[in-house]
Amino acid sequence: MNKNYSVQTKKAYSLYAYQVINAFLEHELSCTDYISSILERIKKIEPLAKAWVCMHEPDKILEKAIEIDKKLASEVDGIGFLEGIPVGVKDIYNTIDFPTCMGSPIWEGFRPGNDARVVTNLRRAGALIPGKTVTAEFAVHHPGPTINPHNAMHHPGTSSTGSAVAVATGMVPVALGSQTSGSTIRPASYNGVYGYKPSFGSIPRTGSLKTLDTLDHVTCFSRTPEDLSLIFNVMRVRGPNYPLIELTLDQKENMNFEDKDWKVAFLHAPTWDQTEAYTKKALDAYAEKIASTGIIVERAELPPIFHKAHKTHDYIYSKALSYYFKEEYEKHKDLVSPIMRKMIEHGSDILLDDYMWHLEEQNKFSHDLEKFFSDYDIILTHSTAGQAPKLEADEPPDTSLIWTMCRAPAINLPLFKGPEGLPFGAQIVANRYNDYELLAFALLLKSHGLLSDIEPVGVTQL
Repeated sequence: MNKNYSVQTKKAYSLYAYQVINAFLEHELSCTDYISSILERIKKIEPLAKAWVCMHEPDKILEKAIEIDKKLASEVDGIGFLEGIPVGVKDIYNTIDFPTCMGSPIWEGFRPGNDARVVTNLRRAGALIPGKTVTAEFAVHHPGPTINPHNAMHHPGTSSTGSAVAVATGMVPVALGSQTSGSTIRPASYNGVYGYKPSFGSIPRTGSLKTLDTLDHVTCFSRTPEDLSLIFNVMRVRGPNYPLIELTLDQKENMNFEDKDWKVAFLHAPTWDQTEAYTKKALDAYAEKIASTGIIVERAELPPIFHKAHKTHDYIYSKALSYYFKEEYEKHKDLVSPIMRKMIEHGSDILLDDYMWHLEEQNKFSHDLEKFFSDYDIILTHSTAGQAPKLEADEPPDTSLIWTMCRAPAINLPLFKGPEGLPFGAQIVANRYNDYELLAFALLLKSHGLLSDIEPVGVTQL
């Protein structure tokens, strides 16, 4: 193997996953040097960021890196799509080599003895799992210790904060999150990274914490849109065992969207009135920039039914939590956070008939959004009301749960800075199973200079 690596190994942690893989294949970087850079970054950043629940000892990760270097030296055809790439895994996914505690002291030290299906897919593609990232309690609202690396006095977002911060600070290039409401888009917006919630049903949930049958999504974070496509293709299901996927995603995976005539709905979605003035101004300007490229952009509003989305989501969410966490509540009530207890108690008061009625409402939302997309390819709207609020303040409502309920794919674009210099994002959304169109549109924006790759947050900013 060529030892004259052209990549600066000390700063290799700042590379994006697709760049690392190319550098491995071109013998410009060894996996050992890359992982050493990642470990050094973690050593510097983690004591302040507190993004990880548990990690392998450095020597164990380096042993795997040495094995990968031997593989790279001997064969190219057998190299996985994520060979040697460290991926942070939110601590709600089963891992055979780590505990899965789900952000709760009730499950401290629990070892499931298997990998979640999505973790299996990552390992088969050659990914390294250095550790588990911090989650809010049961991936709901009660936060963990992770800080916002841009300003520790501001919210990092819930509940996939560990993964978002691990990516934002360059401790890993990509990480797994989840979203049942806004648990990926929100921390991605607050921490200035890309956050991607794929279409519901496109990624297997076997071996992961279940909070809601109809809302839980497997998600991911990165610092470049190219890496979103990379990890999505590794994680997702495919083939005849998944007939809807075979008819949609499988058919579109290799499609060329370069000549597509895009039509964008610039949406003043519900919660627009609770959005900061500087956010509205930033989005207005960004919509104009998109239109200046020749892409059709029209101002639009969702049908009135979507103004009931937050209420419907609350009914479904609370009722399901009261069912799935009944045992924790009854046997370990003192170890359940006050906010979680309140939601469980609220859900226990919801009648089954009311719950079923709101599930039908969710289906109506999905159907109405599909009809909306008959006129548009992409929705552009805000990710969060603005920059991350201070820790003592409540987080304002946003639109993320709408796309979650409608099972539609969504991406946070890390674009803007708030009045205190903190990041916040815009959100692009596509119709369900149009993930490849959504990912292609993000790359199109980048080709027009309207998106940028994100550099890791420096230690001096912590």
